[in-house]
Amino acid sequence: MAAHISEAAEKLTLTETVHVDELAGSDDTGNGSAASPLKTVLKALETKGENIKVVVKKDAEGYKDVSGAALKKAKKTLVEQQRKLKKQEEQKQKQDEELKKKAEEEAKALERAKAIVLTQDSSLPKAEKIKIRQGVASRGKRVKVSGWVHRLRVQGRDMMFVILRDGSGYLQCVLTGQLCHNYDAITLTTESTITVYGVINALPEGKKAPDNHELVVDYWELVGKAPDGEEAFNSKVTSDADPSYLLDNRHLVLRGETSSAVFKARAEVIKAFRAHYESRGYTEVTPPCMVQTQVEGGSTLFEFNYYGENAYLTQSSQLYLETCLPSLGDVFCLAESYRAEKSHTRRHLSEYSHLEAEMAFLSFEDLLDNIEDLVCDVIDRIMAHEPTRQLIEQLNPGFQPPARPFLRMDYGDAIKYLKENDIKKEDGSYYQYGEDIPEAPERLMTDKINRPILLTRFPADIKAFYMQKCSDDRSVTESVDVLMPNVGEIVGGSMRMNDMAELLEAYKKEGIDPSPYYWYTDQRKYGTSPHGGYGLGVERFLAWLLNRYTVRDCSLYPRFTGRCTP
Repeated sequence: MAAHISEAAEKLTLTETVHVDELAGSDDTGNGSAASPLKTVLKALETKGENIKVVVKKDAEGYKDVSGAALKKAKKTLVEQQRKLKKQEEQKQKQDEELKKKAEEEAKALERAKAIVLTQDSSLPKAEKIKIRQGVASRGKRVKVSGWVHRLRVQGRDMMFVILRDGSGYLQCVLTGQLCHNYDAITLTTESTITVYGVINALPEGKKAPDNHELVVDYWELVGKAPDGEEAFNSKVTSDADPSYLLDNRHLVLRGETSSAVFKARAEVIKAFRAHYESRGYTEVTPPCMVQTQVEGGSTLFEFNYYGENAYLTQSSQLYLETCLPSLGDVFCLAESYRAEKSHTRRHLSEYSHLEAEMAFLSFEDLLDNIEDLVCDVIDRIMAHEPTRQLIEQLNPGFQPPARPFLRMDYGDAIKYLKENDIKKEDGSYYQYGEDIPEAPERLMTDKINRPILLTRFPADIKAFYMQKCSDDRSVTESVDVLMPNVGEIVGGSMRMNDMAELLEAYKKEGIDPSPYYWYTDQRKYGTSPHGGYGLGVERFLAWLLNRYTVRDCSLYPRFTGRCTP
C-alpha cells in the first residue's frame, strides 16, 4: 500500500512533460515542447533536471512514455558526465592556483631582480670595441661588442646563452651568476639590442658555436628592449606565415639567417661583376632612369609627368650605353630598370637591378663568348672567395659551377625540341615557328637539358626594333637569351643595327616617332660601327645561383604588381 502511495506522490511532483523526437528533434535548437522537441533523453535530463516526465517519439505512432531502461541509462550517463565535469573544474581550479602562485613568485623575483645593479670591474683591462667579424683576431683580449639578440637560451639557474648578431657575423655569449639574475636579464627578449664585455675564448673539441668560440661576459648592458608576447619577433615572423604578411613585414624578415645570407652573397656577386668588367677594360657609367624613349615596347612603360612633359621610368639603359662607345670604349652599368608587366610569375619584378654592357667592333660570336665569359668568370671569382662560397653552400648545397662551353641552340631548333619532347601549349597544340616561347615551356626545356643554353637567332618579328638581322637570313636576328636551369632566362642580348637607313625603317615599321631618338640615331650618322650588348637580371642570376624559389627573395624590398610597400 505504501509503495502505491510513493508512486503516486512521484507522479504528482513531475511538473513538466518534455518531448524527445529521436528522428526530427534537435538538442541544439529544441526546447522540449511538442512543437520543438529535443533529440535525446540525456539532453532532456541535462536541461530540465530529473523531475520531469519524458515522452519519446521513435516512429510515426507518436509520443510514448520513455522506457525505464532508457531513462536509467540516460541518468547513468548524466551522472558520469557531471563527475567528469566536476573533476575538470577541480583540475582547472588547481591549475589556476598554480598559475597564480607562479605569477606571484615571478613578480617577487622581478622585484628582487630590480635590486640587482651590475657594475664593471674596474680592475679588468679596458675593453676594445670590435665588430663580430673581428672576433677570431681578438681572442684572448677583453672586448666590447654590441648587437641584436639573435637567439636566447637559459640553462639552469645561473647560466644564459645569447647568440649576438651585428650584421658582420654571429657570436655566442655566456652570462653567469648575477649577470643573468638582474631585471634586464630576466626580461630579455630576442631582437633586443645589448652591449657585452668580456673575453673571447676558443671552444674545446666537441663543442660548437659560430667561429668555434664564445665570449665569456663579465659585464653587459641593455641598449634597447624588443617587445614580448604577441608583438614578440618570433610571434610576428614565422616560416609558415602567409607570403603577403611576410612581405608586409619585410623589414623584420631581413633579420633572418636566410635573408641575411642572400644579401651578403648578393653584395659579393655585385663586387665580382664589377671586378670582371675592370679586368676586361670596361668603363662603368651611370645613365638616367627618367627617359622619354622606349626600349622594350610601350606596353610596359611606367609613365609620369615630368614638368609638364610625358616621361617614363627606364626599361633599359642600353640606348645610352651605346652613345658612350665612341668616347669610352666598352662600357657597363648596374642600375634599376622598370617594367610595368602585370606578371605574377616567380621571375618577374616591376623594379629590378639591371646589369648591362655594350661593346664596339665585335661579331655576334664575340658577343656570345663575352656573355659566357662574364657568367663563368663571376662564378669563379665568388667561389674563390671563401666566405661567399660558404654562403652559397648554405643556401644551395652541392652547387656546381656551369661547365664551358654553354650549349648553343638556334630558336628554330628550340621549336623542334619542344615538339620532339611533347612540350605543348595549354590548349594541347604545339608551338609553331614565329611564336614567342613563354616562360613555362622554356623552363621545361632548360631543366630537362640541365645545362646553360645560349638560345640564338630569334625571328625579327618577335624581337626589339633595334636588333641586327642576320646576314645569311634577314628574317632572324643576331639575338641571344641565356637560359639557366631552375630559373630560365637571366640574360638577353643582341647585336645592334649599325646602318642608319635600316634603323629609320625599323622606327617606321614599329610606328615609333624617330624625333625623340635623334641622339640614338646619330650614333649611325657620326661613324657607325658593328656593336652589341646585353642585359642581365641580377635577381634572376641570384635566384639561379642561390637556389631561391622566386626572384622576390633576392630583392631587398621587392616591387611587383600590387606591391609597393613597405
